[in-house]
Amino acid sequence: MLQYPDAKAVVRALAPDEPVILTRPHAAARAARFFVEKFHGKSMYAVKANPSPDLIKILWDNGVTHYDVASIGEVRLLRGLLPDATLCFMHPVKTARAIHESYFEHGVKTYSLDTLEELAKITKATTDEAGNPAKDLNLLVRMRVSSEHSELSLAAKFGADLTDAAPLLQATRQHCDALGVCFHVGSQAMTPFAYVQALERVRAAIAEAAVTVDIVDVGGGFPSVYPGLEPPPLEDYFALIHRHFEALPISYSAELWAEPGRALCAEYSSIVVRVEKRRDNELYINDGAYGALFDAAHVEWRFPVCALEDDLIKPLDDFAFYGPTCDDADYMQGPFQLPEDIQADDYIEIGMLGAYGAAMKTGFNGFGATEGAIVTDEPMASLYRGDRIDPRASDNVVSLR
Repeated sequence: MLQYPDAKAVVRALAPDEPVILTRPHAAARAARFFVEKFHGKSMYAVKANPSPDLIKILWDNGVTHYDVASIGEVRLLRGLLPDATLCFMHPVKTARAIHESYFEHGVKTYSLDTLEELAKITKATTDEAGNPAKDLNLLVRMRVSSEHSELSLAAKFGADLTDAAPLLQATRQHCDALGVCFHVGSQAMTPFAYVQALERVRAAIAEAAVTVDIVDVGGGFPSVYPGLEPPPLEDYFALIHRHFEALPISYSAELWAEPGRALCAEYSSIVVRVEKRRDNELYINDGAYGALFDAAHVEWRFPVCALEDDLIKPLDDFAFYGPTCDDADYMQGPFQLPEDIQADDYIEIGMLGAYGAAMKTGFNGFGATEGAIVTDEPMASLYRGDRIDPRASDNVVSLR
């Protein structure tokens, strides 16, 4: 893949007809080192956020050794890429065949569950042909917690209610080497308090069950930074999580885990698109809801944008985007702020698309082809450079008169 200093250089060199995915290996490496060095536990990359083999190898090279896989396809991918990585099958509903293959062929020892039925499925699928049950399983009971502090809820589909957690923990304890509790506060948690609430629920479940817990996995939800979504520093999240973890009634040697996805890969990628048509303040671009901009369309996520033409000099205005397909749903309302004189054939860079953008692309309607390039400049926003102003700080001057 060719390397360029920035998106403008890509446009000058290629004048591309198709969208171009720009990757920033240095940004992903920096994010990985940040988690490895500052989170007081094991950082387990959530592969679903971006399963790019190049990205996964960057994370591995920078100290990420554990990977949250949610399907047998992700198990096979990761085992093929990283033979020595620790894989954790954290989807609470798995097929028996997927469990059997992952355990016996790929060495997966860690599984999550949220029902007695799933526990029975795991224990049966990991029993060998001689009838010997597995003795080396790490089984994590997933609890349902609130997503009220997150931009995207993950509270409805999975997780045992607090009223059901104690008997499930007690039953699971009988079938594993290490017992864990896990949860997910939702995607893009905008305050560390989301984890405090969840850990208090974990405390209540452990106390009622009266079992020895060896692993506490606080899941994902760690945020990145987008227009209108500027979270506190990640160090604040880490400090509160660790403080409340230390106060739990757990084994003295218990481990703290997390499953960052978005926070590790959002800054890794952006995309260059071309304006094919302008209609008032609607721009028709060559990527959209069925491409890398799924979140911009379906959950109205605002991504940072930048016009790449040097002769666009008028003030910024608010624009909406239409994608290239024939579908009216291929629409992103934004608003996206761009120079008010932007026109057809101009190029735009859309930033912070490393999380879920590339992973959710389709070929619907015959679109979806992209080129790729490496760029060496900084992402449009970053939690890791050390130069970001704390959004909690205020410039207001309060009179004391």
